[in-house]
Amino acid sequence: MRNGSIPGTRGRVRPLTLFGDPVLHAPCAEVTDFGDELAALVEDLFATMYAARGVGLAANQVGEPVRVFVYDCPDDEDVRHLGHVVNPRLVEADGVVVRGPEGCLSLPGLEAGTPRHDHAVVEGFTMTGEPVTVHGTGFFARCLQHECDHLRGRVYADHLTGWRGRRLRRQVAKASWNRGRAASDGE
Repeated sequence: MRNGSIPGTRGRVRPLTLFGDPVLHAPCAEVTDFGDELAALVEDLFATMYAARGVGLAANQVGEPVRVFVYDCPDDEDVRHLGHVVNPRLVEADGVVVRGPEGCLSLPGLEAGTPRHDHAVVEGFTMTGEPVTVHGTGFFARCLQHECDHLRGRVYADHLTGWRGRRLRRQVAKASWNRGRAASDGE
């Protein structure tokens, strides 16, 4: 994203970390080095997100347990939001709680009605260390909350209870990508 380039064009597509991998279920470390390695990771995250046809991607979804995510996501008015946040903090999640369809690149092909606030504010930094504040509404607010959850070691499945949670666990157990991994509540 330096010199006005299109994000991800210089990045490499990395393998996605799938549900059940321990890196998805542990809090990520703060970024302390805002150098070339971080810039390369952001490029790789964009390249991987675009290749997988996602709208957001957290670093632990490519096996890097650091607090970084990227997004290219519309809101409910179809306004495009494009960027990245390093060391994000979800400082507001308010408004109406909407149960809407939510998926995840780490649970490919699956989705479930997940409750999220329809407004969110995230504060953090750019890859060059500049402060940034990102406001989201509707679908984009859902994306911001989803990605911040990833960096806390949570996935959308952790928000599901009752029959929705049971149904998703059954779907994970049957998924071709699961390759025999257990699909218990805490994984």
